[in-house]
Amino acid sequence: MTIQKIRGVLLVGLCFFILPVFCVEDNFSFDEPAQRAMFLELTASLRCPMCQNQNIADSDAMIAHDMRRKVYALLKEGKSEQEVIDYMKARYGDFVYYRPPLNAATLWLWALPVLFIGFVAVYLFRKPRKIEVENREEKLKEAEALLKQDDL
Repeated sequence: MTIQKIRGVLLVGLCFFILPVFCVEDNFSFDEPAQRAMFLELTASLRCPMCQNQNIADSDAMIAHDMRRKVYALLKEGKSEQEVIDYMKARYGDFVYYRPPLNAATLWLWALPVLFIGFVAVYLFRKPRKIEVENREEKLKEAEALLKQDDL
């Protein structure tokens, strides 16, 4: 085999590896720029159930692809932003939306950070006071010892 044939085979082989990358891309076309803006906002504000801390716009998980397609289909049907969010929350639960509502099930999401900050603040502000009292007593004893030495 000549070098030119080897190069040709490598080039064809490389094309077979590169072409699937271009086939995966989701292409969504919208009639109005407002619909596209709403689609981008919704996909950025909906969480991928598989990736847990990544929105569906950035996730490459298959469920995120399905969710993007569903958001696109719902917007094409003329659904509003809140209707799309309600659909996704009904299907995947409140966790799918980055701003969960305040109810009995999500109360711990709202209360836990406040309680944690409160405990840390109490710990930080109480600890130095104990040290100051101990230091104050030690300093008083040292001062008394110095006074006794001066009297002698």
